[in-house]
Amino acid sequence: MLCRLLVISALLLGAAVVSAKDPTFDQPPHNYWQRPLQDRFTHLKEDVEAGRVVLDGGGEKSFLLSLLHALDVPATSQMLVFSTTSLQLRLITPANPRALFFNEDVYVGYIPGGRIEIVSIDPALGGIYYIFDIPRGTQPIHAERSNRCMNCHAAEDTGFVPGLVIKSVIPGIRGGSLDSFRHEETGHGVPFKERFGGWYLTGAKNFEPNLGNTVGQFSGEELTRYPIEPGTRFDYARYPMANSDVLPQLLHEHQIGFVNRAVAATYHTRTQLAKGALDDVAVTELDTRAREFTRYLLFADEVPLPAGGVVGEPSYKADFLRTRRADAQGASLKDFDLQTRLFRNRCSYMIYSVAFSGLPPEFKQRVYRRIGQALDVQHPDPEYAYLPTAEKQTIHRILRATLTDLPASW
Repeated sequence: MLCRLLVISALLLGAAVVSAKDPTFDQPPHNYWQRPLQDRFTHLKEDVEAGRVVLDGGGEKSFLLSLLHALDVPATSQMLVFSTTSLQLRLITPANPRALFFNEDVYVGYIPGGRIEIVSIDPALGGIYYIFDIPRGTQPIHAERSNRCMNCHAAEDTGFVPGLVIKSVIPGIRGGSLDSFRHEETGHGVPFKERFGGWYLTGAKNFEPNLGNTVGQFSGEELTRYPIEPGTRFDYARYPMANSDVLPQLLHEHQIGFVNRAVAATYHTRTQLAKGALDDVAVTELDTRAREFTRYLLFADEVPLPAGGVVGEPSYKADFLRTRRADAQGASLKDFDLQTRLFRNRCSYMIYSVAFSGLPPEFKQRVYRRIGQALDVQHPDPEYAYLPTAEKQTIHRILRATLTDLPASW
């Protein structure tokens, strides 16, 4: 019987592995705790403390909404989690789920009656973790970086670099986790049957059977699962939205896989560069990582959507598309497909994120070269035969129009 308490901040996870010979994240050349921070929440914290930004202290929900607005995180990205996979596990139940919100660079956790949790991505360091009490009235915010988050966010699941964690478990009726799935795996390649455990899930009837909306109980060695309907054990009015839609959860999964692969590549490349000139072994390792990263970026192993596809909440889709970057013909990497796959043009919009912009040039340029080879229609790479010629040409055109640091060969 597997019945262990999984303490993580389900804001988030990664699948990339850092070599055992690499130094730990808090040692040179990384110096996680000493480097100046460049993440979005740290900048907002400075603005709030200086009085340049004022957040609403009128109540839990009003503060949350003002914080999300200040971070440009859409409230419509709301996902509800009732598994006790958080530092604040004593507060989380099916009757008081934890809400998660995100954009490309910031992840926010909120529990009614609890504290605010933040994972903010720094281009050089990966995840920066904060947890703080919700201020009342004119009280100041006391947001301090959290050491305890590193127990899970810089452990096996993230390859021992500061990344993002997501868990899928069967929660027990009285708390704890009775079974767990997709260990140390993240991203759009994880089978749907292994996702969503411990999460409320709406708008996903065609994903059934799935692990969402379920608690469990052991009778002897047999685990019995019981359904729980979203909104029947708690009041949606305590949260910004009255749903926990499947579309944000699918994009959240993709982003976490992307961020963790980027953070692992950043740390590994920095380690190699600190040793001096790259030898043949280091070059081979970087080339291999760049190939694997490019495959992820181009959705090579994306799990197809179930029959009927995904509808998605219109309000979230509108918020997501608000930041789309288009070429002269109006095409964008954020354009949805949602019939058989997530996106019409299969190159990740996360190429515009700080996780990608922070990649060392020695690695990023390798990725760009690999993308160029993958999109070459004159000399097709069999590895990317799943991309039709027209789609390759569209992706190439979008990237040329929206990125400024592509190699001259492009």
